[in-house]
Amino acid sequence: METLHFDLHQPLGGFKVLNATNGGPWHKRHVADQWRSNFADYKAARIPYSRNHDSNLSSTIYGGPFAHDITAIFPDFDADVDDPQSYDFACTDESVLVTLEAGTETFFRLGQSIEHQIKKHDTLPPADFEKWAKICEHIIRHYNEGWADGLHLNIQYWEIWNEADLDGDDSTNKRTWGGTKAQFFDLYEITAKHLKSCFPQLKIGGPALAGHMDWAESFLQEMRRREVPIDFFSWHIYCTEPKHLLDRAENVRRIMDACGYTDAESILNEWNYVKGWEQDFVYSIEAIHGMKGAAFTMACISACQPSSVDMLMYYDTRPSAFCGAFDFYTYRPLKGYYPLYWYGMFYDMTHEIRCTAPAENLYTLCGVDKHGKTLTVVTYYTDDDHAPPKEVRVDFGKPGQYEVYRLDETHDGTLETTTEDLSFTMQANTCVLLKEI
Repeated sequence: METLHFDLHQPLGGFKVLNATNGGPWHKRHVADQWRSNFADYKAARIPYSRNHDSNLSSTIYGGPFAHDITAIFPDFDADVDDPQSYDFACTDESVLVTLEAGTETFFRLGQSIEHQIKKHDTLPPADFEKWAKICEHIIRHYNEGWADGLHLNIQYWEIWNEADLDGDDSTNKRTWGGTKAQFFDLYEITAKHLKSCFPQLKIGGPALAGHMDWAESFLQEMRRREVPIDFFSWHIYCTEPKHLLDRAENVRRIMDACGYTDAESILNEWNYVKGWEQDFVYSIEAIHGMKGAAFTMACISACQPSSVDMLMYYDTRPSAFCGAFDFYTYRPLKGYYPLYWYGMFYDMTHEIRCTAPAENLYTLCGVDKHGKTLTVVTYYTDDDHAPPKEVRVDFGKPGQYEVYRLDETHDGTLETTTEDLSFTMQANTCVLLKEI
């Protein structure tokens, strides 16, 4: 029997933003035929931020290829940067607004979606870095200051490019940044300095690191040398264990601090379960869409609450192979939806309580609301597909009545029982939510 103790006399702070995503609700406000929508379910999960990277790869929603990317918003790079007629905002506006209608703010990626095609087009370096920075400025003015018949949304997070480190300078298949590392450093410096001079109150950051830590250190050292402001450092990881994620997080934080960016946020804005990108890729996708992926998601969210990560953004909730939250065809919730939904409930908690005696492969979240009632999630996650069940007991040091909700192969976060007995059997890669009543 694994006993999980929670000392209710040791309250901590509130809960971080850990159920943010890439991709907004799958919903069209402007059509009535072929109607499908996950809007209500997406909104119910209380997702605070949606990063709009890769959203234009979804042809059926978000405006498809006519939204989000700089080349979609400003299609003719030779056009006048100060002329509103040079910009095409309609589809991006709709995506931002329908997402906001669901209670979710846009985390705006300024750049280009990944290109897997044999020939790259829009991931090549802009012909004029200063002009590119001014285009970004006008996009921000459109969404925050009403420029070009725009909006007044006060979007806070603006990210410069995505995964420029993914493929090295010598690669013949550069999927995200077609230039050199040195060229990207110049683009980032020029853009960040220009945008901060125009909008000192906004959070300007990047570079959405794919995962090369030597590249990250070189980037941060050079940005510090050039006195480039960085409000947040964004990075990515795909792995099979929460420990891998936590180890990367501490390494990222260490490098940020060493380079003088102690006040910058550490934002993990792409992550998911991936065992491998070649022979194990199909297995990884199958895992993402089932209970293993759901348990991995809940375990990572739980593990990041006490970590140095400031924000988590699941990749992703757009229609794609990486979406474990919604069915591609029906838009209905999958197993992976419920960790996002359950975590949204913790925003109602006034403070966190941590497990005083963690157990191997068991991940916990516990909060207390303003009435002193607890909300707790216990996750049994392991990458071992043949792991035996665990006998688990939860101890709050006091009696109480609890609703027990199960997330497993046969339960979709549904109420199983109401009980005072918090001892139960957990199969590998399952979750239990305990709500005190």
